[in-house]
Amino acid sequence: MRRRKSIFDIMREHMEELEELAEEMMDQLIERPSWDVRTHSLEPLCDVSVAPDRVIVTADLPKVDPRSIRVSGVADDLIEITAKMRVKINFEDFGVTHRRGEFSCFSCRVPLPVPVDTSRAKARFRKGILEIILPRKRGYEIKVE
Repeated sequence: MRRRKSIFDIMREHMEELEELAEEMMDQLIERPSWDVRTHSLEPLCDVSVAPDRVIVTADLPKVDPRSIRVSGVADDLIEITAKMRVKINFEDFGVTHRRGEFSCFSCRVPLPVPVDTSRAKARFRKGILEIILPRKRGYEIKVE
């Protein structure tokens, strides 16, 4: 004989699922610093736009040497952007006096919401803004749980 679940067991399961979802959402919302003093790097402001046939990533890279910009595909849904600055920036330049540090480059990893084909990517840098156009991957398998 199978015992039916009580309403309390069902509610407990739903509460555990809600707690897991809440923890995941909090992990995404928790702010972290946009700099790393050990590597002397700042994280640029980035924006990701998804279209039916492509993904467009824009990154704000002021005071960057255009020849030093590197964009590499880490995975189908993750790219890494690095670039060296022409001038070094200190915390004092931002008006922060209680911290010490100097920054000489930009570095970030940008998660993408869909798989892309990095081999056909195109990038353009104008007026301090890097624009990367990544065609979406076609023919990938969707996993069903």
